Amino acid sequence: MRWWGIWTLFLVVAISYIDRINISILITDPQFLAHVGLTPGDRARQGLLATAFMAGYGVSSFVLTPFCAALFGVRRSLVAGLTLWGVVTFLSPLLHSYGLLLASRILLGVSEGPLFSLAASYIKAHFDSRENGKPNSLVNMGTGLGLAIGYPFVGYLVASHDWETSFHVLGLLNILLGIPLVLAFIRMPKVQTGMPAPRSLAEGVGHVGQIVRGALQTRYLGTVTLLTAAFLAYLWGSSNWLPAYLQQARGFSMREMGWLASLPQYASVLAVLLGGILIDRIPRPQVPLIFVGGSLGVALSVWLAIQATDRYSAAYLLTSANFFWGLMSPAIPSTVQHCARPEHVASAYGVVNGTGSLVAGFMPAVMGVVIGMTAASQGGGFFAGFGILIGTQAVVLLCGVWLWLRERSATHAS
Repeated sequence: MRWWGIWTLFLVVAISYIDRINISILITDPQFLAHVGLTPGDRARQGLLATAFMAGYGVSSFVLTPFCAALFGVRRSLVAGLTLWGVVTFLSPLLHSYGLLLASRILLGVSEGPLFSLAASYIKAHFDSRENGKPNSLVNMGTGLGLAIGYPFVGYLVASHDWETSFHVLGLLNILLGIPLVLAFIRMPKVQTGMPAPRSLAEGVGHVGQIVRGALQTRYLGTVTLLTAAFLAYLWGSSNWLPAYLQQARGFSMREMGWLASLPQYASVLAVLLGGILIDRIPRPQVPLIFVGGSLGVALSVWLAIQATDRYSAAYLLTSANFFWGLMSPAIPSTVQHCARPEHVASAYGVVNGTGSLVAGFMPAVMGVVIGMTAASQGGGFFAGFGILIGTQAVVLLCGVWLWLRERSATHAS
């Protein structure tokens, strides 16, 4: 039953990522842009739609996660989140201005914020440190699968029907598929946090304070948070601008763009699984070396993609970059679960994922500004925009080396 819960979390994460990248497809549709008062050349405000989501997501992950862990529990929090983000998605076509759509993206981010922290709490409750690689990899595979399915699926809905249909279908998917799976398969042990269930709201708020204080004492919290911010900056920068890059900088049609944009995501799904298996097979002090090798692979692949003259070579090199990115993905929650106490896991991961997401959320907007400012250059500014992503991997590399040195030093001392 614990593995059925992992598969449920995998599907819920996949659904959430289809929701997130819906906008990245729609900004290539002139009717959608006209509906919200945008122009095809307004790159900064297009990128801000993704940044608005990440702002709500990051704050929610940091602020709401302790309350979810202490007052509501994993199961009820997931059901509430799925209900809210399903309703917000379904009603989004009724919003007739850019400002209202921006507000809805913030609310969607707020509703999805605690998801990964709740998943980390579930894994900590059912798996110990020496076997948490594969469950973490399966949950994180939902990221790649959601993006891989989302690009062609949303593209098909827009091409075959209209942009409003994409919102309606995704909203119903959250409620009709996600909620029944959570109710059926997510079960937490009676002692899931090391604390008794609160008997009153005041006692629950007290538990929240204890959880937050304990989470902030987790080993390597600052370093892992910085690493996560740089790690997620690559994901959000590349995934939000990849469809436009393939269509407008590399000249692919809408149909070609759909499957080419999904290739990097399938590569990350495979790599996440391999990364989880690797974590369970190497000594724990060697896990940070995954960040070192993965960041070097991502940086080199993106640099070669920018330099490539053949458009298919560029697409395949970006697929390679996502493979190296996926190798690192399960190592982040695995590290947090290894370092944090059971009662602090959800909140500690909320700090890591929330702060990291909040910082990384600015990457789509920053890339949009750079693309707009360098639009007259080669590749319509997209080459310069994607070049920023190389810098994020330098941060991941340095953090990985530091974690490896600290873990090796602690092992030698013990």
